[in-house]
Formats: sequence, C-alpha cells, structure tokens
Amino acid sequence: MACCRNGFCCQCCCGEGETRTPEELTILGEIREEDEEILPRKDYESLDYDRCINEPYVELLEGMDNKRARKYEAVRWIVVFAIGVTVGMVGLFIDFFVRLFTKFKFTFVGNSVEECSEKGCLVLSLLELLAFNMTFIFIASVLVLIEPLAAGSGIPEIKSYLNGVKIPGIVRLRTFLCKAVGVLFTVAGGMFVGKEGPMIHSGAIVGAGLPQFQSITFKRIRFNFPYFRSDRDKRDFVSAGAAAGVAAAFGAPIGGTLFSLEEGSSFWNQALTWKVLFCSMSATFTLNFFRSGINYNKWGSFQLPGLLNFGEFKCPEGDKNCHLWTVVDLAFFVLMGIVGGLLGALFNCINKGLAKYRIRHIHPKAKFFRVLESLLVTMVTTVVVFVASMTLGECRDLSSPTTHNSSALLTGSEEINSTIRQFFCPNKTYNDMATLFFNPQEAAIHQLFHQDGTFSPVTLSIFFLLYFLLACWTYGTSVPSGLFVPCLLCGATFGRLVANLLKINFGMDIYSGTYALIGAASFLGGVVRMTISLTVILIESTNEITYGLPIMVTLMVAKWTGDFFNHGIFDIHILLRGVPLLEWETEVEMDKLTASDIMEPNLTYVYPHTRVQSLVSILRTTVYHAFPVVTENRQNERDFMKGNILVSNNIHFKKSSVMTRAGEQRRRCQSMKSYPSSELRNVCDERVPVADPPEEGEDMLQQMLERRHEPYPNLYPDQSPSEEWSMEERFRPLTFHGLILRSQLVNLLIRGVCYAENQSSATQSRLSYAEMTEDYPRYPDIHDLDLALLNPRMIVDVTPYMNPCPYTVSPNTHVSQVFNLFRTMGLRHLPVVNAVGEIVGIITRHNLTHEYLLAKLRQHYITI
Repeated sequence: MACCRNGFCCQCCCGEGETRTPEELTILGEIREEDEEILPRKDYESLDYDRCINEPYVELLEGMDNKRARKYEAVRWIVVFAIGVTVGMVGLFIDFFVRLFTKFKFTFVGNSVEECSEKGCLVLSLLELLAFNMTFIFIASVLVLIEPLAAGSGIPEIKSYLNGVKIPGIVRLRTFLCKAVGVLFTVAGGMFVGKEGPMIHSGAIVGAGLPQFQSITFKRIRFNFPYFRSDRDKRDFVSAGAAAGVAAAFGAPIGGTLFSLEEGSSFWNQALTWKVLFCSMSATFTLNFFRSGINYNKWGSFQLPGLLNFGEFKCPEGDKNCHLWTVVDLAFFVLMGIVGGLLGALFNCINKGLAKYRIRHIHPKAKFFRVLESLLVTMVTTVVVFVASMTLGECRDLSSPTTHNSSALLTGSEEINSTIRQFFCPNKTYNDMATLFFNPQEAAIHQLFHQDGTFSPVTLSIFFLLYFLLACWTYGTSVPSGLFVPCLLCGATFGRLVANLLKINFGMDIYSGTYALIGAASFLGGVVRMTISLTVILIESTNEITYGLPIMVTLMVAKWTGDFFNHGIFDIHILLRGVPLLEWETEVEMDKLTASDIMEPNLTYVYPHTRVQSLVSILRTTVYHAFPVVTENRQNERDFMKGNILVSNNIHFKKSSVMTRAGEQRRRCQSMKSYPSSELRNVCDERVPVADPPEEGEDMLQQMLERRHEPYPNLYPDQSPSEEWSMEERFRPLTFHGLILRSQLVNLLIRGVCYAENQSSATQSRLSYAEMTEDYPRYPDIHDLDLALLNPRMIVDVTPYMNPCPYTVSPNTHVSQVFNLFRTMGLRHLPVVNAVGEIVGIITRHNLTHEYLLAKLRQHYITI
C-alpha cells in the first residue's frame, strides 16, 4: 500500500477485482465510473503566497529603511502602470488586425455574392468564404498545437491561478504569443467566439511576466531586476493584469477590478485594490487614446473606451412618452432572468457533455485530430451562415425603423445602415438574416441594441437557435476563443425577440434596446454565473447608471436559476481539469469535522541537522513540496548525545528552541538591567530567581517528556523515513520547529551549503535572500543535481532557511476556521500542532476541496 500513500494510486496496491468506495476514489483523485465524475487531481500544487520568514529574509528586512521601502513601493507603482499600458497596446494590436482581416473578408465575399446573385455562381462565393475562414482557423489551431494552454478563453486557468493553484506554463511568454496572435485569426475566421476572454488571459500573462524581466521561453531575455522574486508579488501582478484585460475588453476599469476580486484572488487588501484599479484605468485610457486617434483621427479625444462598446441608450429628444424602462418592465426582466438562467444551464450542460467527449475521444489521439475538429466546426459554421443568410432571411424596408431608437446610435444611424446586407433583396430593402450573420459580432450586437422593428420574430428565432448550438459546439475546440461576445449576441437576440412579441401581441410601448440589453445580461449571467463584476461591467459598457437595478436583478435571478441545475461554464471547465479550486466558504455541515479529521498524519520530515544522503533520498523518493523540520522526543536523549555530533546538534537545537515562561522573563529582565531606572532592575532582581537558564530549560523539557512518552526505538536522525518502520516508529512524537520548501533544500544542495561532521555548524556557508531567490520562478530540480560533487556524509543545517513561524492550527480547530485561514492567507501547507508543540499532521489544498470534505463527512457519519 506504499504507493497509495504518496497520493498517486497505482495498480500495484490493489487487486484486479478489488473495488474502491466513493470516499477512497475522492481521496485518491480518480474518476468514478458510475457517474463519470472527474475528481480533483493530486498533481496540482498551491502557490507560495505566504512569506517565508527565514534568516535571509530577516536580514533583508534589517537592511530595509523607510527610504528603500518608498523606493520599492514607487517601483511597484511604475510596474503596475507599465502593465496597464502594455495590456492596452495588446488590445489595440488584436483589435486592429481583427478589423483589418474581417473587413477584407466580408468586403471580398460580399462583392462576390452581389455579383453571383445575378450570374448564379453562389457556390463560388461559398468556396471563397470557406477558404478565408479555414485558412484563418488552421493558423489559429497550429498555434494551439505549439502551446496547448493557448486554447479556450483562459479564464478558468487564470481564475484557478488567482485562487492559489499553480498551473505550469499558464503565464509563459509562449502562451501569450500563441494566445494573442491566435485569437485574432479565430475571430477573423468566422467562428462564434469573442476576443474578450483571451484578452483577460493575455493581461494576466503580461502582469506575470513584465515584472520579472526574463523569459523561460526565450532565455536570452534576462535582465538583472532584483525586485518581485516571489509568488506573492507575481500573483498580485497577475490580479492587476487580469483586471486590465477586462478593462481593455469592455472599457470597464471598475468592473475589471471587481472581476479580479470576485472571480479570482483569495487574498486582498486596500493597497492591492488601488494598484489594480490604477492598472485598469491605465489599460482603458491607453486603448481609448490610440483607438480614437486611429479610427477617427482625433488624437486626445477619448471616444472608444473598450474593444466592445454597447453604444448610447437614450430616448430621442422631445419624445416625452419614451422611457428606457419602467416598473412594469421590471417584472418582465425577472421572467427573462429565469429564462436566461434556464438557457444558460442548458448551454453549460451541452458544452460539458461535448468537453467530456473531447477529453475521452479526441485529446488522447494525435494532436492533428484537434486541428481537424476545429476545421470541421469552421466548415459547418460557414456553410450554415451562408445558407441561412441566402435562404432564411426576410427582406425588410430600410425606412422601417421607428423614432424610438433611430437616434440612439453611437455614431449615428448612417453607421448602422452601413452594416446592413441587401443579399437577394430589391432596392431600399435588406436581408435581416444576412445583416446578423454577415457582420462582425459587435456590429450585430449594435444592430440588436439600437434599431427598432428591423428583424422579424421568425428571423430572430432561427438566428438564436443556430447561434446557440454553434456557439456551444465551438467553445472548447483547440483554438483561442472567448465566450462573452457570443453569449451577449445570443442573449440580445433573445431580448429583441421578447420585445417584438410584446409589441406585436400586447401592443406595449417599450424600448426594444433595453430588452435586448437585459436579454444579453440574462443569458450571459446564466452561462458564467457572475454577479457583482458583471453588473458593473455592463453598466460601464452602456454608460447608463439607470440600468443598474434591472441588470443586477436580472443577473441575480439568472444565477440562482442556473445554480439550481449546474455550475457556471468556467467552473465546469475547472472541474473537468481536476483543479482543486477552493470556494469562498465551506458548507455549514462541514463544521462537524475538525482539522484532525482531514489532515494527513503520515509525514515525511527532515531534522534541523541532516546528512546530505538523507536529503537526497527524501527529495528523490517523494513529490512533496514542503517538509516539517522536527526533532524527536525521547527520554534517553543524554545517551544519544555522547559520541555522535549529528544527534548532539539536533538535541541541542531542540533544547535551545523551546521557550519557557521563566526563560522568557529572564531574557527580558536581563535587557531591563541595562535600563537606567533602578526600579526596573529591582523588579527583575526580586521576581526572577537566579538559575542557569539552559539547565532549567532542559529539566522542564525532560520532565514533560518523561510524563508523556515511553522510550522509542534507537533511530539516528541521519536515516531517511523507511516504509519498513512499525506503526510505533512512524507515528512517534515529533517536536515541530518549522517548514522548509523543496526548492530551498535543492538550492542548498546545489550550492554546497553544508559542514563536515568534525566541524561546527557555524562553519557552514550562508546564503543571502538574493541567492535563495535567484532562480525564481524556475528552481532547479533534484534530478539536476550532480551527486558526484557531493559528500553524502556531510551535514546540512537547514534551520537558517526554514520558516520557523508558519501558520498552524490545533487538531480541534473546526473545518470552517481551517478553510478560512488557508484560503484567506493564501497558504500552501498548514501544519497541525498539538498543545505541547508536536506536529500531528499537515493540511494542503487537496484536504480542503469540496469532494474530499464530503468524503470525510460520510466517513464521520459512518463512524457515528
């Protein structure tokens, strides 16, 4: 059963006919065959967000004064500003080339359709459109083959990263290049995707990489920049970059800040809020400045705040009977929220089934099959769009718009009319289906928001059905793709359909653009299940604060309705990847468990002074990323101290590290005696008896040990933990002194930080904080170590480099308290220490996942 204890269950420990209980499967991170549920995987690790307060870091703090601290903070603000500007420029790059490619494609194919409608060669026009789309999608798919993490929107991965999960390669420069270039080809290729999700991912990568001034992909990009060499700083900058991506995509800096807070970061403070908002503002106005100058040749006039702009919603001047919405409309908005939640749940259910099919039948095959799937989706989408535009549309009169919405356009009705398509329709009429399909998705959203009576209910129904199914099939293919714009367009179609039915069947005088906006919000909320941030994003995109209440109510109703059936789309894809995501809080029922119920008692640990051969053995035979630093509790310690320098060093360290009340009072009084006041000296002289501190400390500890424990086997601290140990040997009492990370141990071994057995530990070389973090973020692996350069009998003193004061909990702490501490402080390991300072177990992220807690709760009920 040894292989199961390491978290990776092998077939060697289970017979072929042996079946596992659901609890065991949950703990091991496998798949339940009966419902095919994917459980959290064990190979995901948490980020080291908590600071390691070891001696090198303390030395760094000692050399820090207010002037250096202000300089450090100034550099942080400069970097945040640079991230925002860079994200804005990335958005400008993507938007420019998407518009360029899309305009060229639609102009070329549109002219061909106009000519072939008279000559009867529409098949040639279809082939031209297929050539454009499949070429663009092939390029995007090849980029995903180069970097698979560039597929999809990237929001599930960034959400997991901000939650504290370390996903290898998710914020690399290669991922950024493939994502940014791939998404412009995907959008230009006619697939029903958006560029807003990839913008968020790209912004997060910029936030992670720019402060490092180095690249793992391109190793020549490496500058000596000594700041921000920790996961804590990196994660804060990723939060700022993700928020800047939202701000650039929607022109919503406040919404971007709330997005990082609501959907991502578990640790947050006021200083981080200011920096994230500043970064979002920088991205928004950088993009706005350049887009306004390029598109309107008005440099310095901020007219285009984001990649997606909904335009201005307002009634025409002089029309006193026009209202954007009324109290009566609010009742319909609630009903639309319910329907949007149902449609979103259906969308997520179908997409989850498709994703599972891809995991089982497409991903295990050769990578080229993923390219073929993307090309198949593109071909079907192109054919459906072309055939539907040519055959299913209705000819609508150009003069049909009513007075309500004709003046509520961002740049005038002329610009809206420039996006209409006349395919197969006589003069002064246009094809309403082609107007929706043969335009960029943003233009179609504008048509639905700001035109009245221009789309028939039949056209809207067919368009909604086709778009719903094709968008659901598209999300999850191996191309960079976003989901916000398809959901907005699908929902806006639903809202306009409701508005048309209310006007035709009930004769209600309503503002159709409002219903289109509420429909977009209801469907998007039903799919992604965002509330606070999405409400603010939509309000900022419309620039209309009066929409705050209906949007908020609609999103809340849509979320509650959808949550009754399944999770949001991003959470579904996180679960499908087996990422151990921690929610905001645990269920009330979980408080029946305590830390002792969920902790892992089988520990792999190191001693304060350990031989090189033992450290190498531990590091090569385990996959753990942190090890408790402990000493053993035994009665006959004095016998071990004779003739063995290694054991003696460990016992001496234990004696000196145990604090007693008397010892602490004695230390304080010794410092008081140097104080000029004679009264303080008299207090110390009167209340503290004269005694030898080390002697008393040893006697008290020895008495405590004699009262609690029986003698334990004769085991020297230079031996590695063995699978042949008995239960008594494996779980003997261990005094906890701190935690040391795998990366720190490997760093010490590679740099030869050790001392000989016949020398004092004071002769061991010391590393500075800069040397300890020099290789961040890619620390060397233990298998990169050349064992020929090491003397296995040398001893490593790990105490200067361990974290002597990590967060700990008592075995009796309830799960809700453990969960809140772990998530809020961004921990990676949480030791469980009893009342006398002995470590009894350790808690990691996997011990706090919902599936693991549920399994332990079932065991708790069985025990009762």
